[in-house]
Amino acid sequence: MSHEEVPALRALAVVHTEAALTLDGLLDLSRHQAPGPEGNELELIVLRPTNAVSAPVIYHVHGGGMVLGAATDVLPALAPLAARVGAAIVAVEYRLAPENRYPAAVEDVYAGLEWVAANAAALGLDPTRIIIDGVSAGGGLAAATALLSRDRQGPDLLGQMLICPMLDDRNDSASGHQMVGSGAWDRTANATGWAAYLGDMPREDVPIYASPGRATDLSGLPPTYIDVGSAETFRDEDVAYAARIWAAGGDAELHVWPGGVHGFDALAPDAPLSRDARDARARWLERVLRA
Repeated sequence: MSHEEVPALRALAVVHTEAALTLDGLLDLSRHQAPGPEGNELELIVLRPTNAVSAPVIYHVHGGGMVLGAATDVLPALAPLAARVGAAIVAVEYRLAPENRYPAAVEDVYAGLEWVAANAAALGLDPTRIIIDGVSAGGGLAAATALLSRDRQGPDLLGQMLICPMLDDRNDSASGHQMVGSGAWDRTANATGWAAYLGDMPREDVPIYASPGRATDLSGLPPTYIDVGSAETFRDEDVAYAARIWAAGGDAELHVWPGGVHGFDALAPDAPLSRDARDARARWLERVLRA
């Protein structure tokens, strides 16, 4: 992906029906507006188990390399997982780059998290059981939001579920070099996404809330699930992130799926590897929610 391709890729966005989002009425759908960090308005989409009184929350951050995507993108795939564990989903619509550079996206996600925690009871949700979840760029934003919440003494998270997260702007890992020219997201696409988000910020000044892979202190984070394919750009930065959580005395579950490419479970949802990955995520959620 190059900068010039972004408008055309945005035009290819899929708009899901309400039936697809709600699993044909298994979940209740509502849309809400929340104040953003810079006077902007955030849209949040809530999918809640019908008649739930105090459902745990999967707070979802969509992917798209910081430049693409929408809150509803993977909700039809995430909804069955939420239904299995009895959780609601709250998905946040954050501002995209390059029109909105750092810290717009992460501050939007953090503001949405604060809104969910403050309004959970009125929505039939449990503010003490919020798990932040993100895919690809959304995984990086979820990790950054968890760091922000730790350092600002913000909402307590029960866990963070990071699916093939985009964590490190330095874009110089062995897996990044290994996968040049291969897959849906290689080093060129990665450089495009990070440049759009960071702009002309000197790379030596990039903060951990922009690029969580730069964080050296990963203590004080909630239980973490990290899921990545062995044949993708983000493999090594994701493994390193899990290792630093362990080194800080934290709790991390890491899955490196053999032969998995970036987004393999979306590209081939019926493959045995994809089914195994979804099942592993569900079992982790079940364990965290029972704790």
